[in-house]
Amino acid sequence: MATLLADNPAVAGVRAYLQELQGRITDAVEALEGPAGQGGARFRSDAWQRPAGSGSLQGDGVTRILEGGRVFERAGCGFSHVSGPRLPPSATEHRPELAGAPFEAMGVSLVFHPRNPYVPTVHMNVRMIAAGQPGAEPVCWFGGGMDLTPFYAFHEDVVHFHRACRDALAPFGDELYPRFKRWCDEYFYLKHRDEQRGVGGIFFDDFSELGFEQSLAMMRSVGDAFLGAYVPIVQRRGDTPWGEREREFQLYRRGRYVEFNLVWDRGTHFGLQSGGRTESILLSMPPLVAWSYRREWEPGSPEAELGERFLQRRDWL
Repeated sequence: MATLLADNPAVAGVRAYLQELQGRITDAVEALEGPAGQGGARFRSDAWQRPAGSGSLQGDGVTRILEGGRVFERAGCGFSHVSGPRLPPSATEHRPELAGAPFEAMGVSLVFHPRNPYVPTVHMNVRMIAAGQPGAEPVCWFGGGMDLTPFYAFHEDVVHFHRACRDALAPFGDELYPRFKRWCDEYFYLKHRDEQRGVGGIFFDDFSELGFEQSLAMMRSVGDAFLGAYVPIVQRRGDTPWGEREREFQLYRRGRYVEFNLVWDRGTHFGLQSGGRTESILLSMPPLVAWSYRREWEPGSPEAELGERFLQRRDWL
């Protein structure tokens, strides 16, 4: 496809890295699932392509989706590389000078919904976007991060996750973790509920202040840190016994996840506004979810503790 960055040799390296990252992560998830003959599920790989003239976007990608697994009820991990004639409004909120400019975007995005309520849901994405007015040098920036959404939370798990986030950013400046941690808390917030979505992590967008090479290196460091941040938590909690009460609470809390993704998430809005592939955009949705009217939980219960102790903005380290 003809793109803004067709003559930039660094772009081929970014694309190759993102594709390798997707494969590395899905391989690790399948290892957690275990042998297929013992109930371990496998990813289905759905390659797609949109040629020029087929709509507002052109490009290609691979959506990998695992459903009905022993460990993960649904796990989606997608790679995409697309270009379009004009940036959607969700992408120019902080760059009004690029409103309506042609753009190119590539990235990996994932959401994993475990079966066991004691294993937290997780989200991660890393991406690069370039845009430019005709005749001008394209502007490149990076975005991404990862965040954890437990149902039954454990302090040591939250600390482990945040420490991995901090360590990924440390080579690029001590100020980045507290800044991106605060940004994550502010971003993954359900304004209509006055409630945090989870226990946070890190989030960054419109990032280019270190220059292309170092900003790219930082994005890669975040992507590379994901498995070390999340897999030990799955291994620690995956065999915890659970029953109907825990399942009910898990489905109830998943409702908050759906609300955020559809109402507030800029990534979802970007994909839908730019004419992206709906099935791939909505791979973040959980397979089962429930809502109940003004549900309250017994004081002192683990369910009440989630909101009282964990769904709060605080320094976990």
